[in-house]
Amino acid sequence: MTVVEGVSVRETAVRTLRAARAATGQLVGGLGTAFQALGVLLLSAVAAVTAPAGVGLLLAPLVLRALHALARRERERLARRGVDIVPPDPPPVRLRSALADPTTRRELGWLVRHGTLGLLLGLLGLLLPLCAVRDGTFPLWWRLVPEDATTTSIGVGTAHTWLDAVAALLLGVGWTAILLGLGPGMARLQAAPARRLLAAGPDTDLSLRVAELTATRAAALDAHATELRRIERSLHDGAQNRLVSVTVLLGAARRMAARDPAGADELLERAQSAAEQALAELRSVARGILPPVLADRGLAGALSGLAADCGVPCRVEADVPERCAAAVEATAYFVVAEALTNVAKHSGAGRASVTARARGGRLRLRVEDDGRGGADEDGGSGLTGIRRRVAALDGTLRLTSPPGGPTVLEVDLPCGG
Repeated sequence: MTVVEGVSVRETAVRTLRAARAATGQLVGGLGTAFQALGVLLLSAVAAVTAPAGVGLLLAPLVLRALHALARRERERLARRGVDIVPPDPPPVRLRSALADPTTRRELGWLVRHGTLGLLLGLLGLLLPLCAVRDGTFPLWWRLVPEDATTTSIGVGTAHTWLDAVAALLLGVGWTAILLGLGPGMARLQAAPARRLLAAGPDTDLSLRVAELTATRAAALDAHATELRRIERSLHDGAQNRLVSVTVLLGAARRMAARDPAGADELLERAQSAAEQALAELRSVARGILPPVLADRGLAGALSGLAADCGVPCRVEADVPERCAAAVEATAYFVVAEALTNVAKHSGAGRASVTARARGGRLRLRVEDDGRGGADEDGGSGLTGIRRRVAALDGTLRLTSPPGGPTVLEVDLPCGG
């Protein structure tokens, strides 16, 4: 096997393991909403059966609220896993209007599927890893089990010889193969009803989405114009003035060189100092356009550098296995930099944390501090600029900062830019 083939096999194995781990997490996460879906489904059945007696009519508003809340929770859960579902318009809560509403009917269809098939798939996602670990490690501890204990996780055979232990090991390998091979497909199958039934239907008015994209484009243009003005101001007020000063000092030193060498040497020293300051300011402007640390160390390394320079103790947890688009990484860097600057200047926090995770084509950032809270976008803290940067990439920002803290800033960006 050549080196290239070895690297390819290793990369394939790593991708397979990551996909299986993500699929297991999604299946087990869906198990929680699947149990709730089964409960709401049973409550719906009770309401339907008791409707002629009038009890079901009293239960109907409760069923509708639980249905809509559970559907919203499922959209949010899948969004955290990288499955974006465009939500429909808020459905009605009155019984007569809800029965005629297509969104409610679609949510009821999802409820039936997720409370049955989704529940079964979630249980498989939970049990398969447990069975794989149990049977795969059985040869290590089979001598410790009683003689009448079953060998395998499915209750077949008894542990008497090493041959029985090896048979359990082979079964564990089979569970692992099923999990690696079928896990991602099972996760997609569990999420399929939500993708199809919880998203906005074909009859949904798309004017809101058009308006949102128009606003996003305007925010991108504003952010671009603001950035150009900042760069122009930095060059004009800083580096340009320094370079003019260097030119003047060099001219004066050239004229004084013959009659006053000592004075010319002093002017040259001042010119050198001004040139060094101009170079430093040019580097600062260049870092403001695209920080070189992103290209050198990647987003995880860049965020660690920001945390090290933060005025309060800051912990970084970065799980970004693949590089995102340069614009996305730059936006993420500036979002965290601005957020940590706010933490150091305004929050009075004792510690902060930064979390960055890339999953399913989305980059999610979370900056949290234990400060006094009460952060306000209108308070001149730079949050408006952060929101515009995020909106320029069609991302989302959520700020939670109650009085007394903690303050949590969450940003969701598309990895592709």
